[in-house]
Amino acid sequence: MKKIIISTFAISALLFATSCEDDFDTDVKDIVVTKGEADFSKYVALGNSLTSGYRDGALYIDGQNESYPSMIAGQMKLVGGGEFKQPLMADNNGGLILNTLAGPTQIANTKLYINAFVDGAPELKNANNNTATTVVNTVLTGPFNNMGIPGAKVAHLLAPGYGNVQGIPTKTANPYFVRFASSPTTSVIADFKAQHPTFFSLWIGNNDALLYALAGGDASAETLTPPAQFTQYYNALINEIASTNAKGVIANIPSVTNIPSLTTVPYNPLTAAALGGGNVNAGNATIDNLNANLYVPLNQILTALGAGDRIQPLSKTAANPLLIKDESLTPLNAQITAAALASGNPTLIALAPYLGATYGQARQAKAGDLVPLTTKAEIGSLEPVPPGVPASLGARGVAYPFADKYVLTATEAAEVNTAIDAYNVTIKAAANAKGYAFVDMNKKMVELNSQSGISWDGVKYSAKFVTGGAFSLDGVHLTGRGYAIVANEFIKSINETYKSNLPQVNPNNYSGIKFP
Repeated sequence: MKKIIISTFAISALLFATSCEDDFDTDVKDIVVTKGEADFSKYVALGNSLTSGYRDGALYIDGQNESYPSMIAGQMKLVGGGEFKQPLMADNNGGLILNTLAGPTQIANTKLYINAFVDGAPELKNANNNTATTVVNTVLTGPFNNMGIPGAKVAHLLAPGYGNVQGIPTKTANPYFVRFASSPTTSVIADFKAQHPTFFSLWIGNNDALLYALAGGDASAETLTPPAQFTQYYNALINEIASTNAKGVIANIPSVTNIPSLTTVPYNPLTAAALGGGNVNAGNATIDNLNANLYVPLNQILTALGAGDRIQPLSKTAANPLLIKDESLTPLNAQITAAALASGNPTLIALAPYLGATYGQARQAKAGDLVPLTTKAEIGSLEPVPPGVPASLGARGVAYPFADKYVLTATEAAEVNTAIDAYNVTIKAAANAKGYAFVDMNKKMVELNSQSGISWDGVKYSAKFVTGGAFSLDGVHLTGRGYAIVANEFIKSINETYKSNLPQVNPNNYSGIKFP
């Protein structure tokens, strides 16, 4: 029995009484599946990690076999679609090893899994004791239909030598593309064109903004692609694709505020219970100590300097915000040092140079500041402090301000989303100009991130970390079920544009989070 899942957008007017938006499974066994105006005989997918099937912080076989392009290709086979070949990893652990003259070096971690739940939160570990077996230097025989390259930005798909193993140390090459590039000098787009595709999908540009966001807006670690530069590269890429005369579908980019990697950890996780390791009394004692020796004196100094809103004493009854460094603030290093020296307090006088150097641009986090999932493990970890400074003052995010890379401030988040909005204008314009099918993935992720989420055959999905079912354990990439939701958005757009009627897939048939 062939089935097609009907979009919420087509029937939402009939469902106003339902508690969440539903995509219903409707029997269409009497409908003959047709390709319409498209030719699916040679389908090639271009993109980044989301296209490759990456999930749980790694690329591994089961994830690749549940990539959204492989799902789409399976439906295309019903109307003459050909083989869909993927550059499979060596196993289901993921991770990469690079062989060098100095010996093998692991350059990517294995996949995450839930080892247990501790105080209701998942304890994550890496599979196979974080020992990888897939060797980058072992080049696979292609060509491959799934050309999703984890970590790739738009410009990378155009870059010659992006598959040259010698360029991995200098980051001019990508180890995942090294595994299946046709030659060390080729580019992703050149290998794409050499396959003479009849149909393509393109979902690229996420990393042009996301990597910067996940790095806390730290430009020394990752850069945010300027919109003008994005437009230049994206249009160049589209022109290369258009030269093949293939028909296809392209998708835009979700906002960073709709993914659990940046929305799960609150800006104010410092409760008495958390600070006491589950012991409220111990946490209250910690708060008393921090207030007496740091927060209250700093608040008094900053208040005298007209900046008392930066740091307030900690509360025993409310959730307290993280302490962060905000490089947009006017530095008050010298003023804090001078105030501490003039305080008459022996402790403050002894710490005066340290206080000025450490807290000159410090503030407590606010609503709108986004804390990456990777920062959670760093809360309370110790920063080395100078001799004579109590070790407790080195507790990151608690007494020592988190560096820029640990938190994406509200201002930085707005900067990223403004860039994404501009990227999406470019992507939509390219789709319109070339007549390609267009997928508004940003809109779909907003829907998924809504309080009600979406529902398929009675199973609810949302962007909530772990329990939402759509996102994997890294909070960025999707589960098999999440990728099925994406595949259906592509299929709907393909059908609408090319007058085909490819059946959609049932997300409930794919894998989600595995619980211990």
